[in-house]
Amino acid sequence: MPAPAHTSAWDAALAAFDQDLLRRAVAAKTRTAYRGDARDFATWAQERGADPAAVDVRTLRRYAAGLAERGIAPATIARRLAALRGLFRTQLELGARQDNPAQLLSSPKRPQRLPRVLKAGEVAALLDSIPAATPLELRDRALFELAYACGLRAEELVTLDLDALDFDAETIRVEGKGGKTRLVPVGEHALAALERYLARARPLLQTAEGERALFMSKSGRRLSTSDVRRRLTGWARRAVARSPALAEAHPHALRHSFATHLLDGGADLRAIQELLGHATISTTQVYTRVESARLRSTYSRAHPRA
Repeated sequence: MPAPAHTSAWDAALAAFDQDLLRRAVAAKTRTAYRGDARDFATWAQERGADPAAVDVRTLRRYAAGLAERGIAPATIARRLAALRGLFRTQLELGARQDNPAQLLSSPKRPQRLPRVLKAGEVAALLDSIPAATPLELRDRALFELAYACGLRAEELVTLDLDALDFDAETIRVEGKGGKTRLVPVGEHALAALERYLARARPLLQTAEGERALFMSKSGRRLSTSDVRRRLTGWARRAVARSPALAEAHPHALRHSFATHLLDGGADLRAIQELLGHATISTTQVYTRVESARLRSTYSRAHPRA
């Protein structure tokens, strides 16, 4: 049976929530996911005769239990509940409700998965395996040197423009999640690779006058995140013979490695948070667990009575 059309009350609530996400400058992908989550819940609630004002914590618990029974992953359930907290927060702010029932609902515990981190030698093996002969090779070497040097997300790499780079200050201006801008230092290896790319490769890739994208495809357009993943996968496979761990390399592994190697080198966790563009320190603290796991492994191998 097809899902019922939303009532005007739900339509208004969903529209208000979407406007609130826009106002808060929520990242486009997150906004799309939250919007879909809220719409799915609205359909579920309406099928049970509940309008936005009638939803209470028991309604939400039934919904969450139904998701779990269907085998929905805990991470997905947690995201859906986060969307509902936002939906009812908007209703509270608009005066359509006196409370936010979703605040009373606990998110399911997600399994603690440590991020995949490459050793410094593995990163070097990967980057050094990229030659610097053709325009695409020069671009890729600059792209991934910068990704590791600055801990950038794939989305941040592809949105960089030419004027983001400041060679004199040895920094790059990055627009992160939620439109937040940060300045990140760039290491000498990445700067050298960028200089070679800009001098010898980008002019050959550029087809449209006035194109501001820093990293360009062979057709002269701005790179996409899928381009970044595909190119890194290709180079990683070539370098597997030198380091088998590279079989699972992906753009975010370079970001995780950047943070972990800084921590290994004695960098302050707050500084790493700022460099990564994390909104809260709790997100950055995952790297302390990576370091703790590494130390425990070293201890168990090396101590005679471990």
